[in-house]
Amino acid sequence: MKAARHAMIQEIVENNEIKTQEELAQALRARGVSVTQATVSRDIKALRLLKVLSKDGGYKYATADKAQSGMAERFIRIFHDSVLSVAQANNLLVLKTISGSAHVAGEAIDTLHWPEIVGTISGDNTILVILPDETVAKSIHERFLGMMH
Repeated sequence: MKAARHAMIQEIVENNEIKTQEELAQALRARGVSVTQATVSRDIKALRLLKVLSKDGGYKYATADKAQSGMAERFIRIFHDSVLSVAQANNLLVLKTISGSAHVAGEAIDTLHWPEIVGTISGDNTILVILPDETVAKSIHERFLGMMH
């Protein structure tokens, strides 16, 4: 029953603007599932649903995948608009940014959660990206160049 309810919640959240736990409970009840607010709250936590900005300026529930997808697109735009160059030095990448925007572009890189990246350090206009080896650095370098164009 729980797995079926969770699948139903994911479908509801992905296809509707659900702004409150009560709206989610009502949507479940409309599909014949009797739930309490406490159950809905536990399900939201178990499914890791997040509140994200909706098109009307309010907030709605979204699956983590959808939220990450939206954030990734936003951060790629930030990266594109602020990074000026990328250079490779062995297993390191040095990114030059518009003055004052390295921390934002660095956060964009971190938010992408690329498993190959060991870590980043951001200054005012420079980001250091640490990678495990030169081969991985070359691959990430090419991905960054693709994001810049």
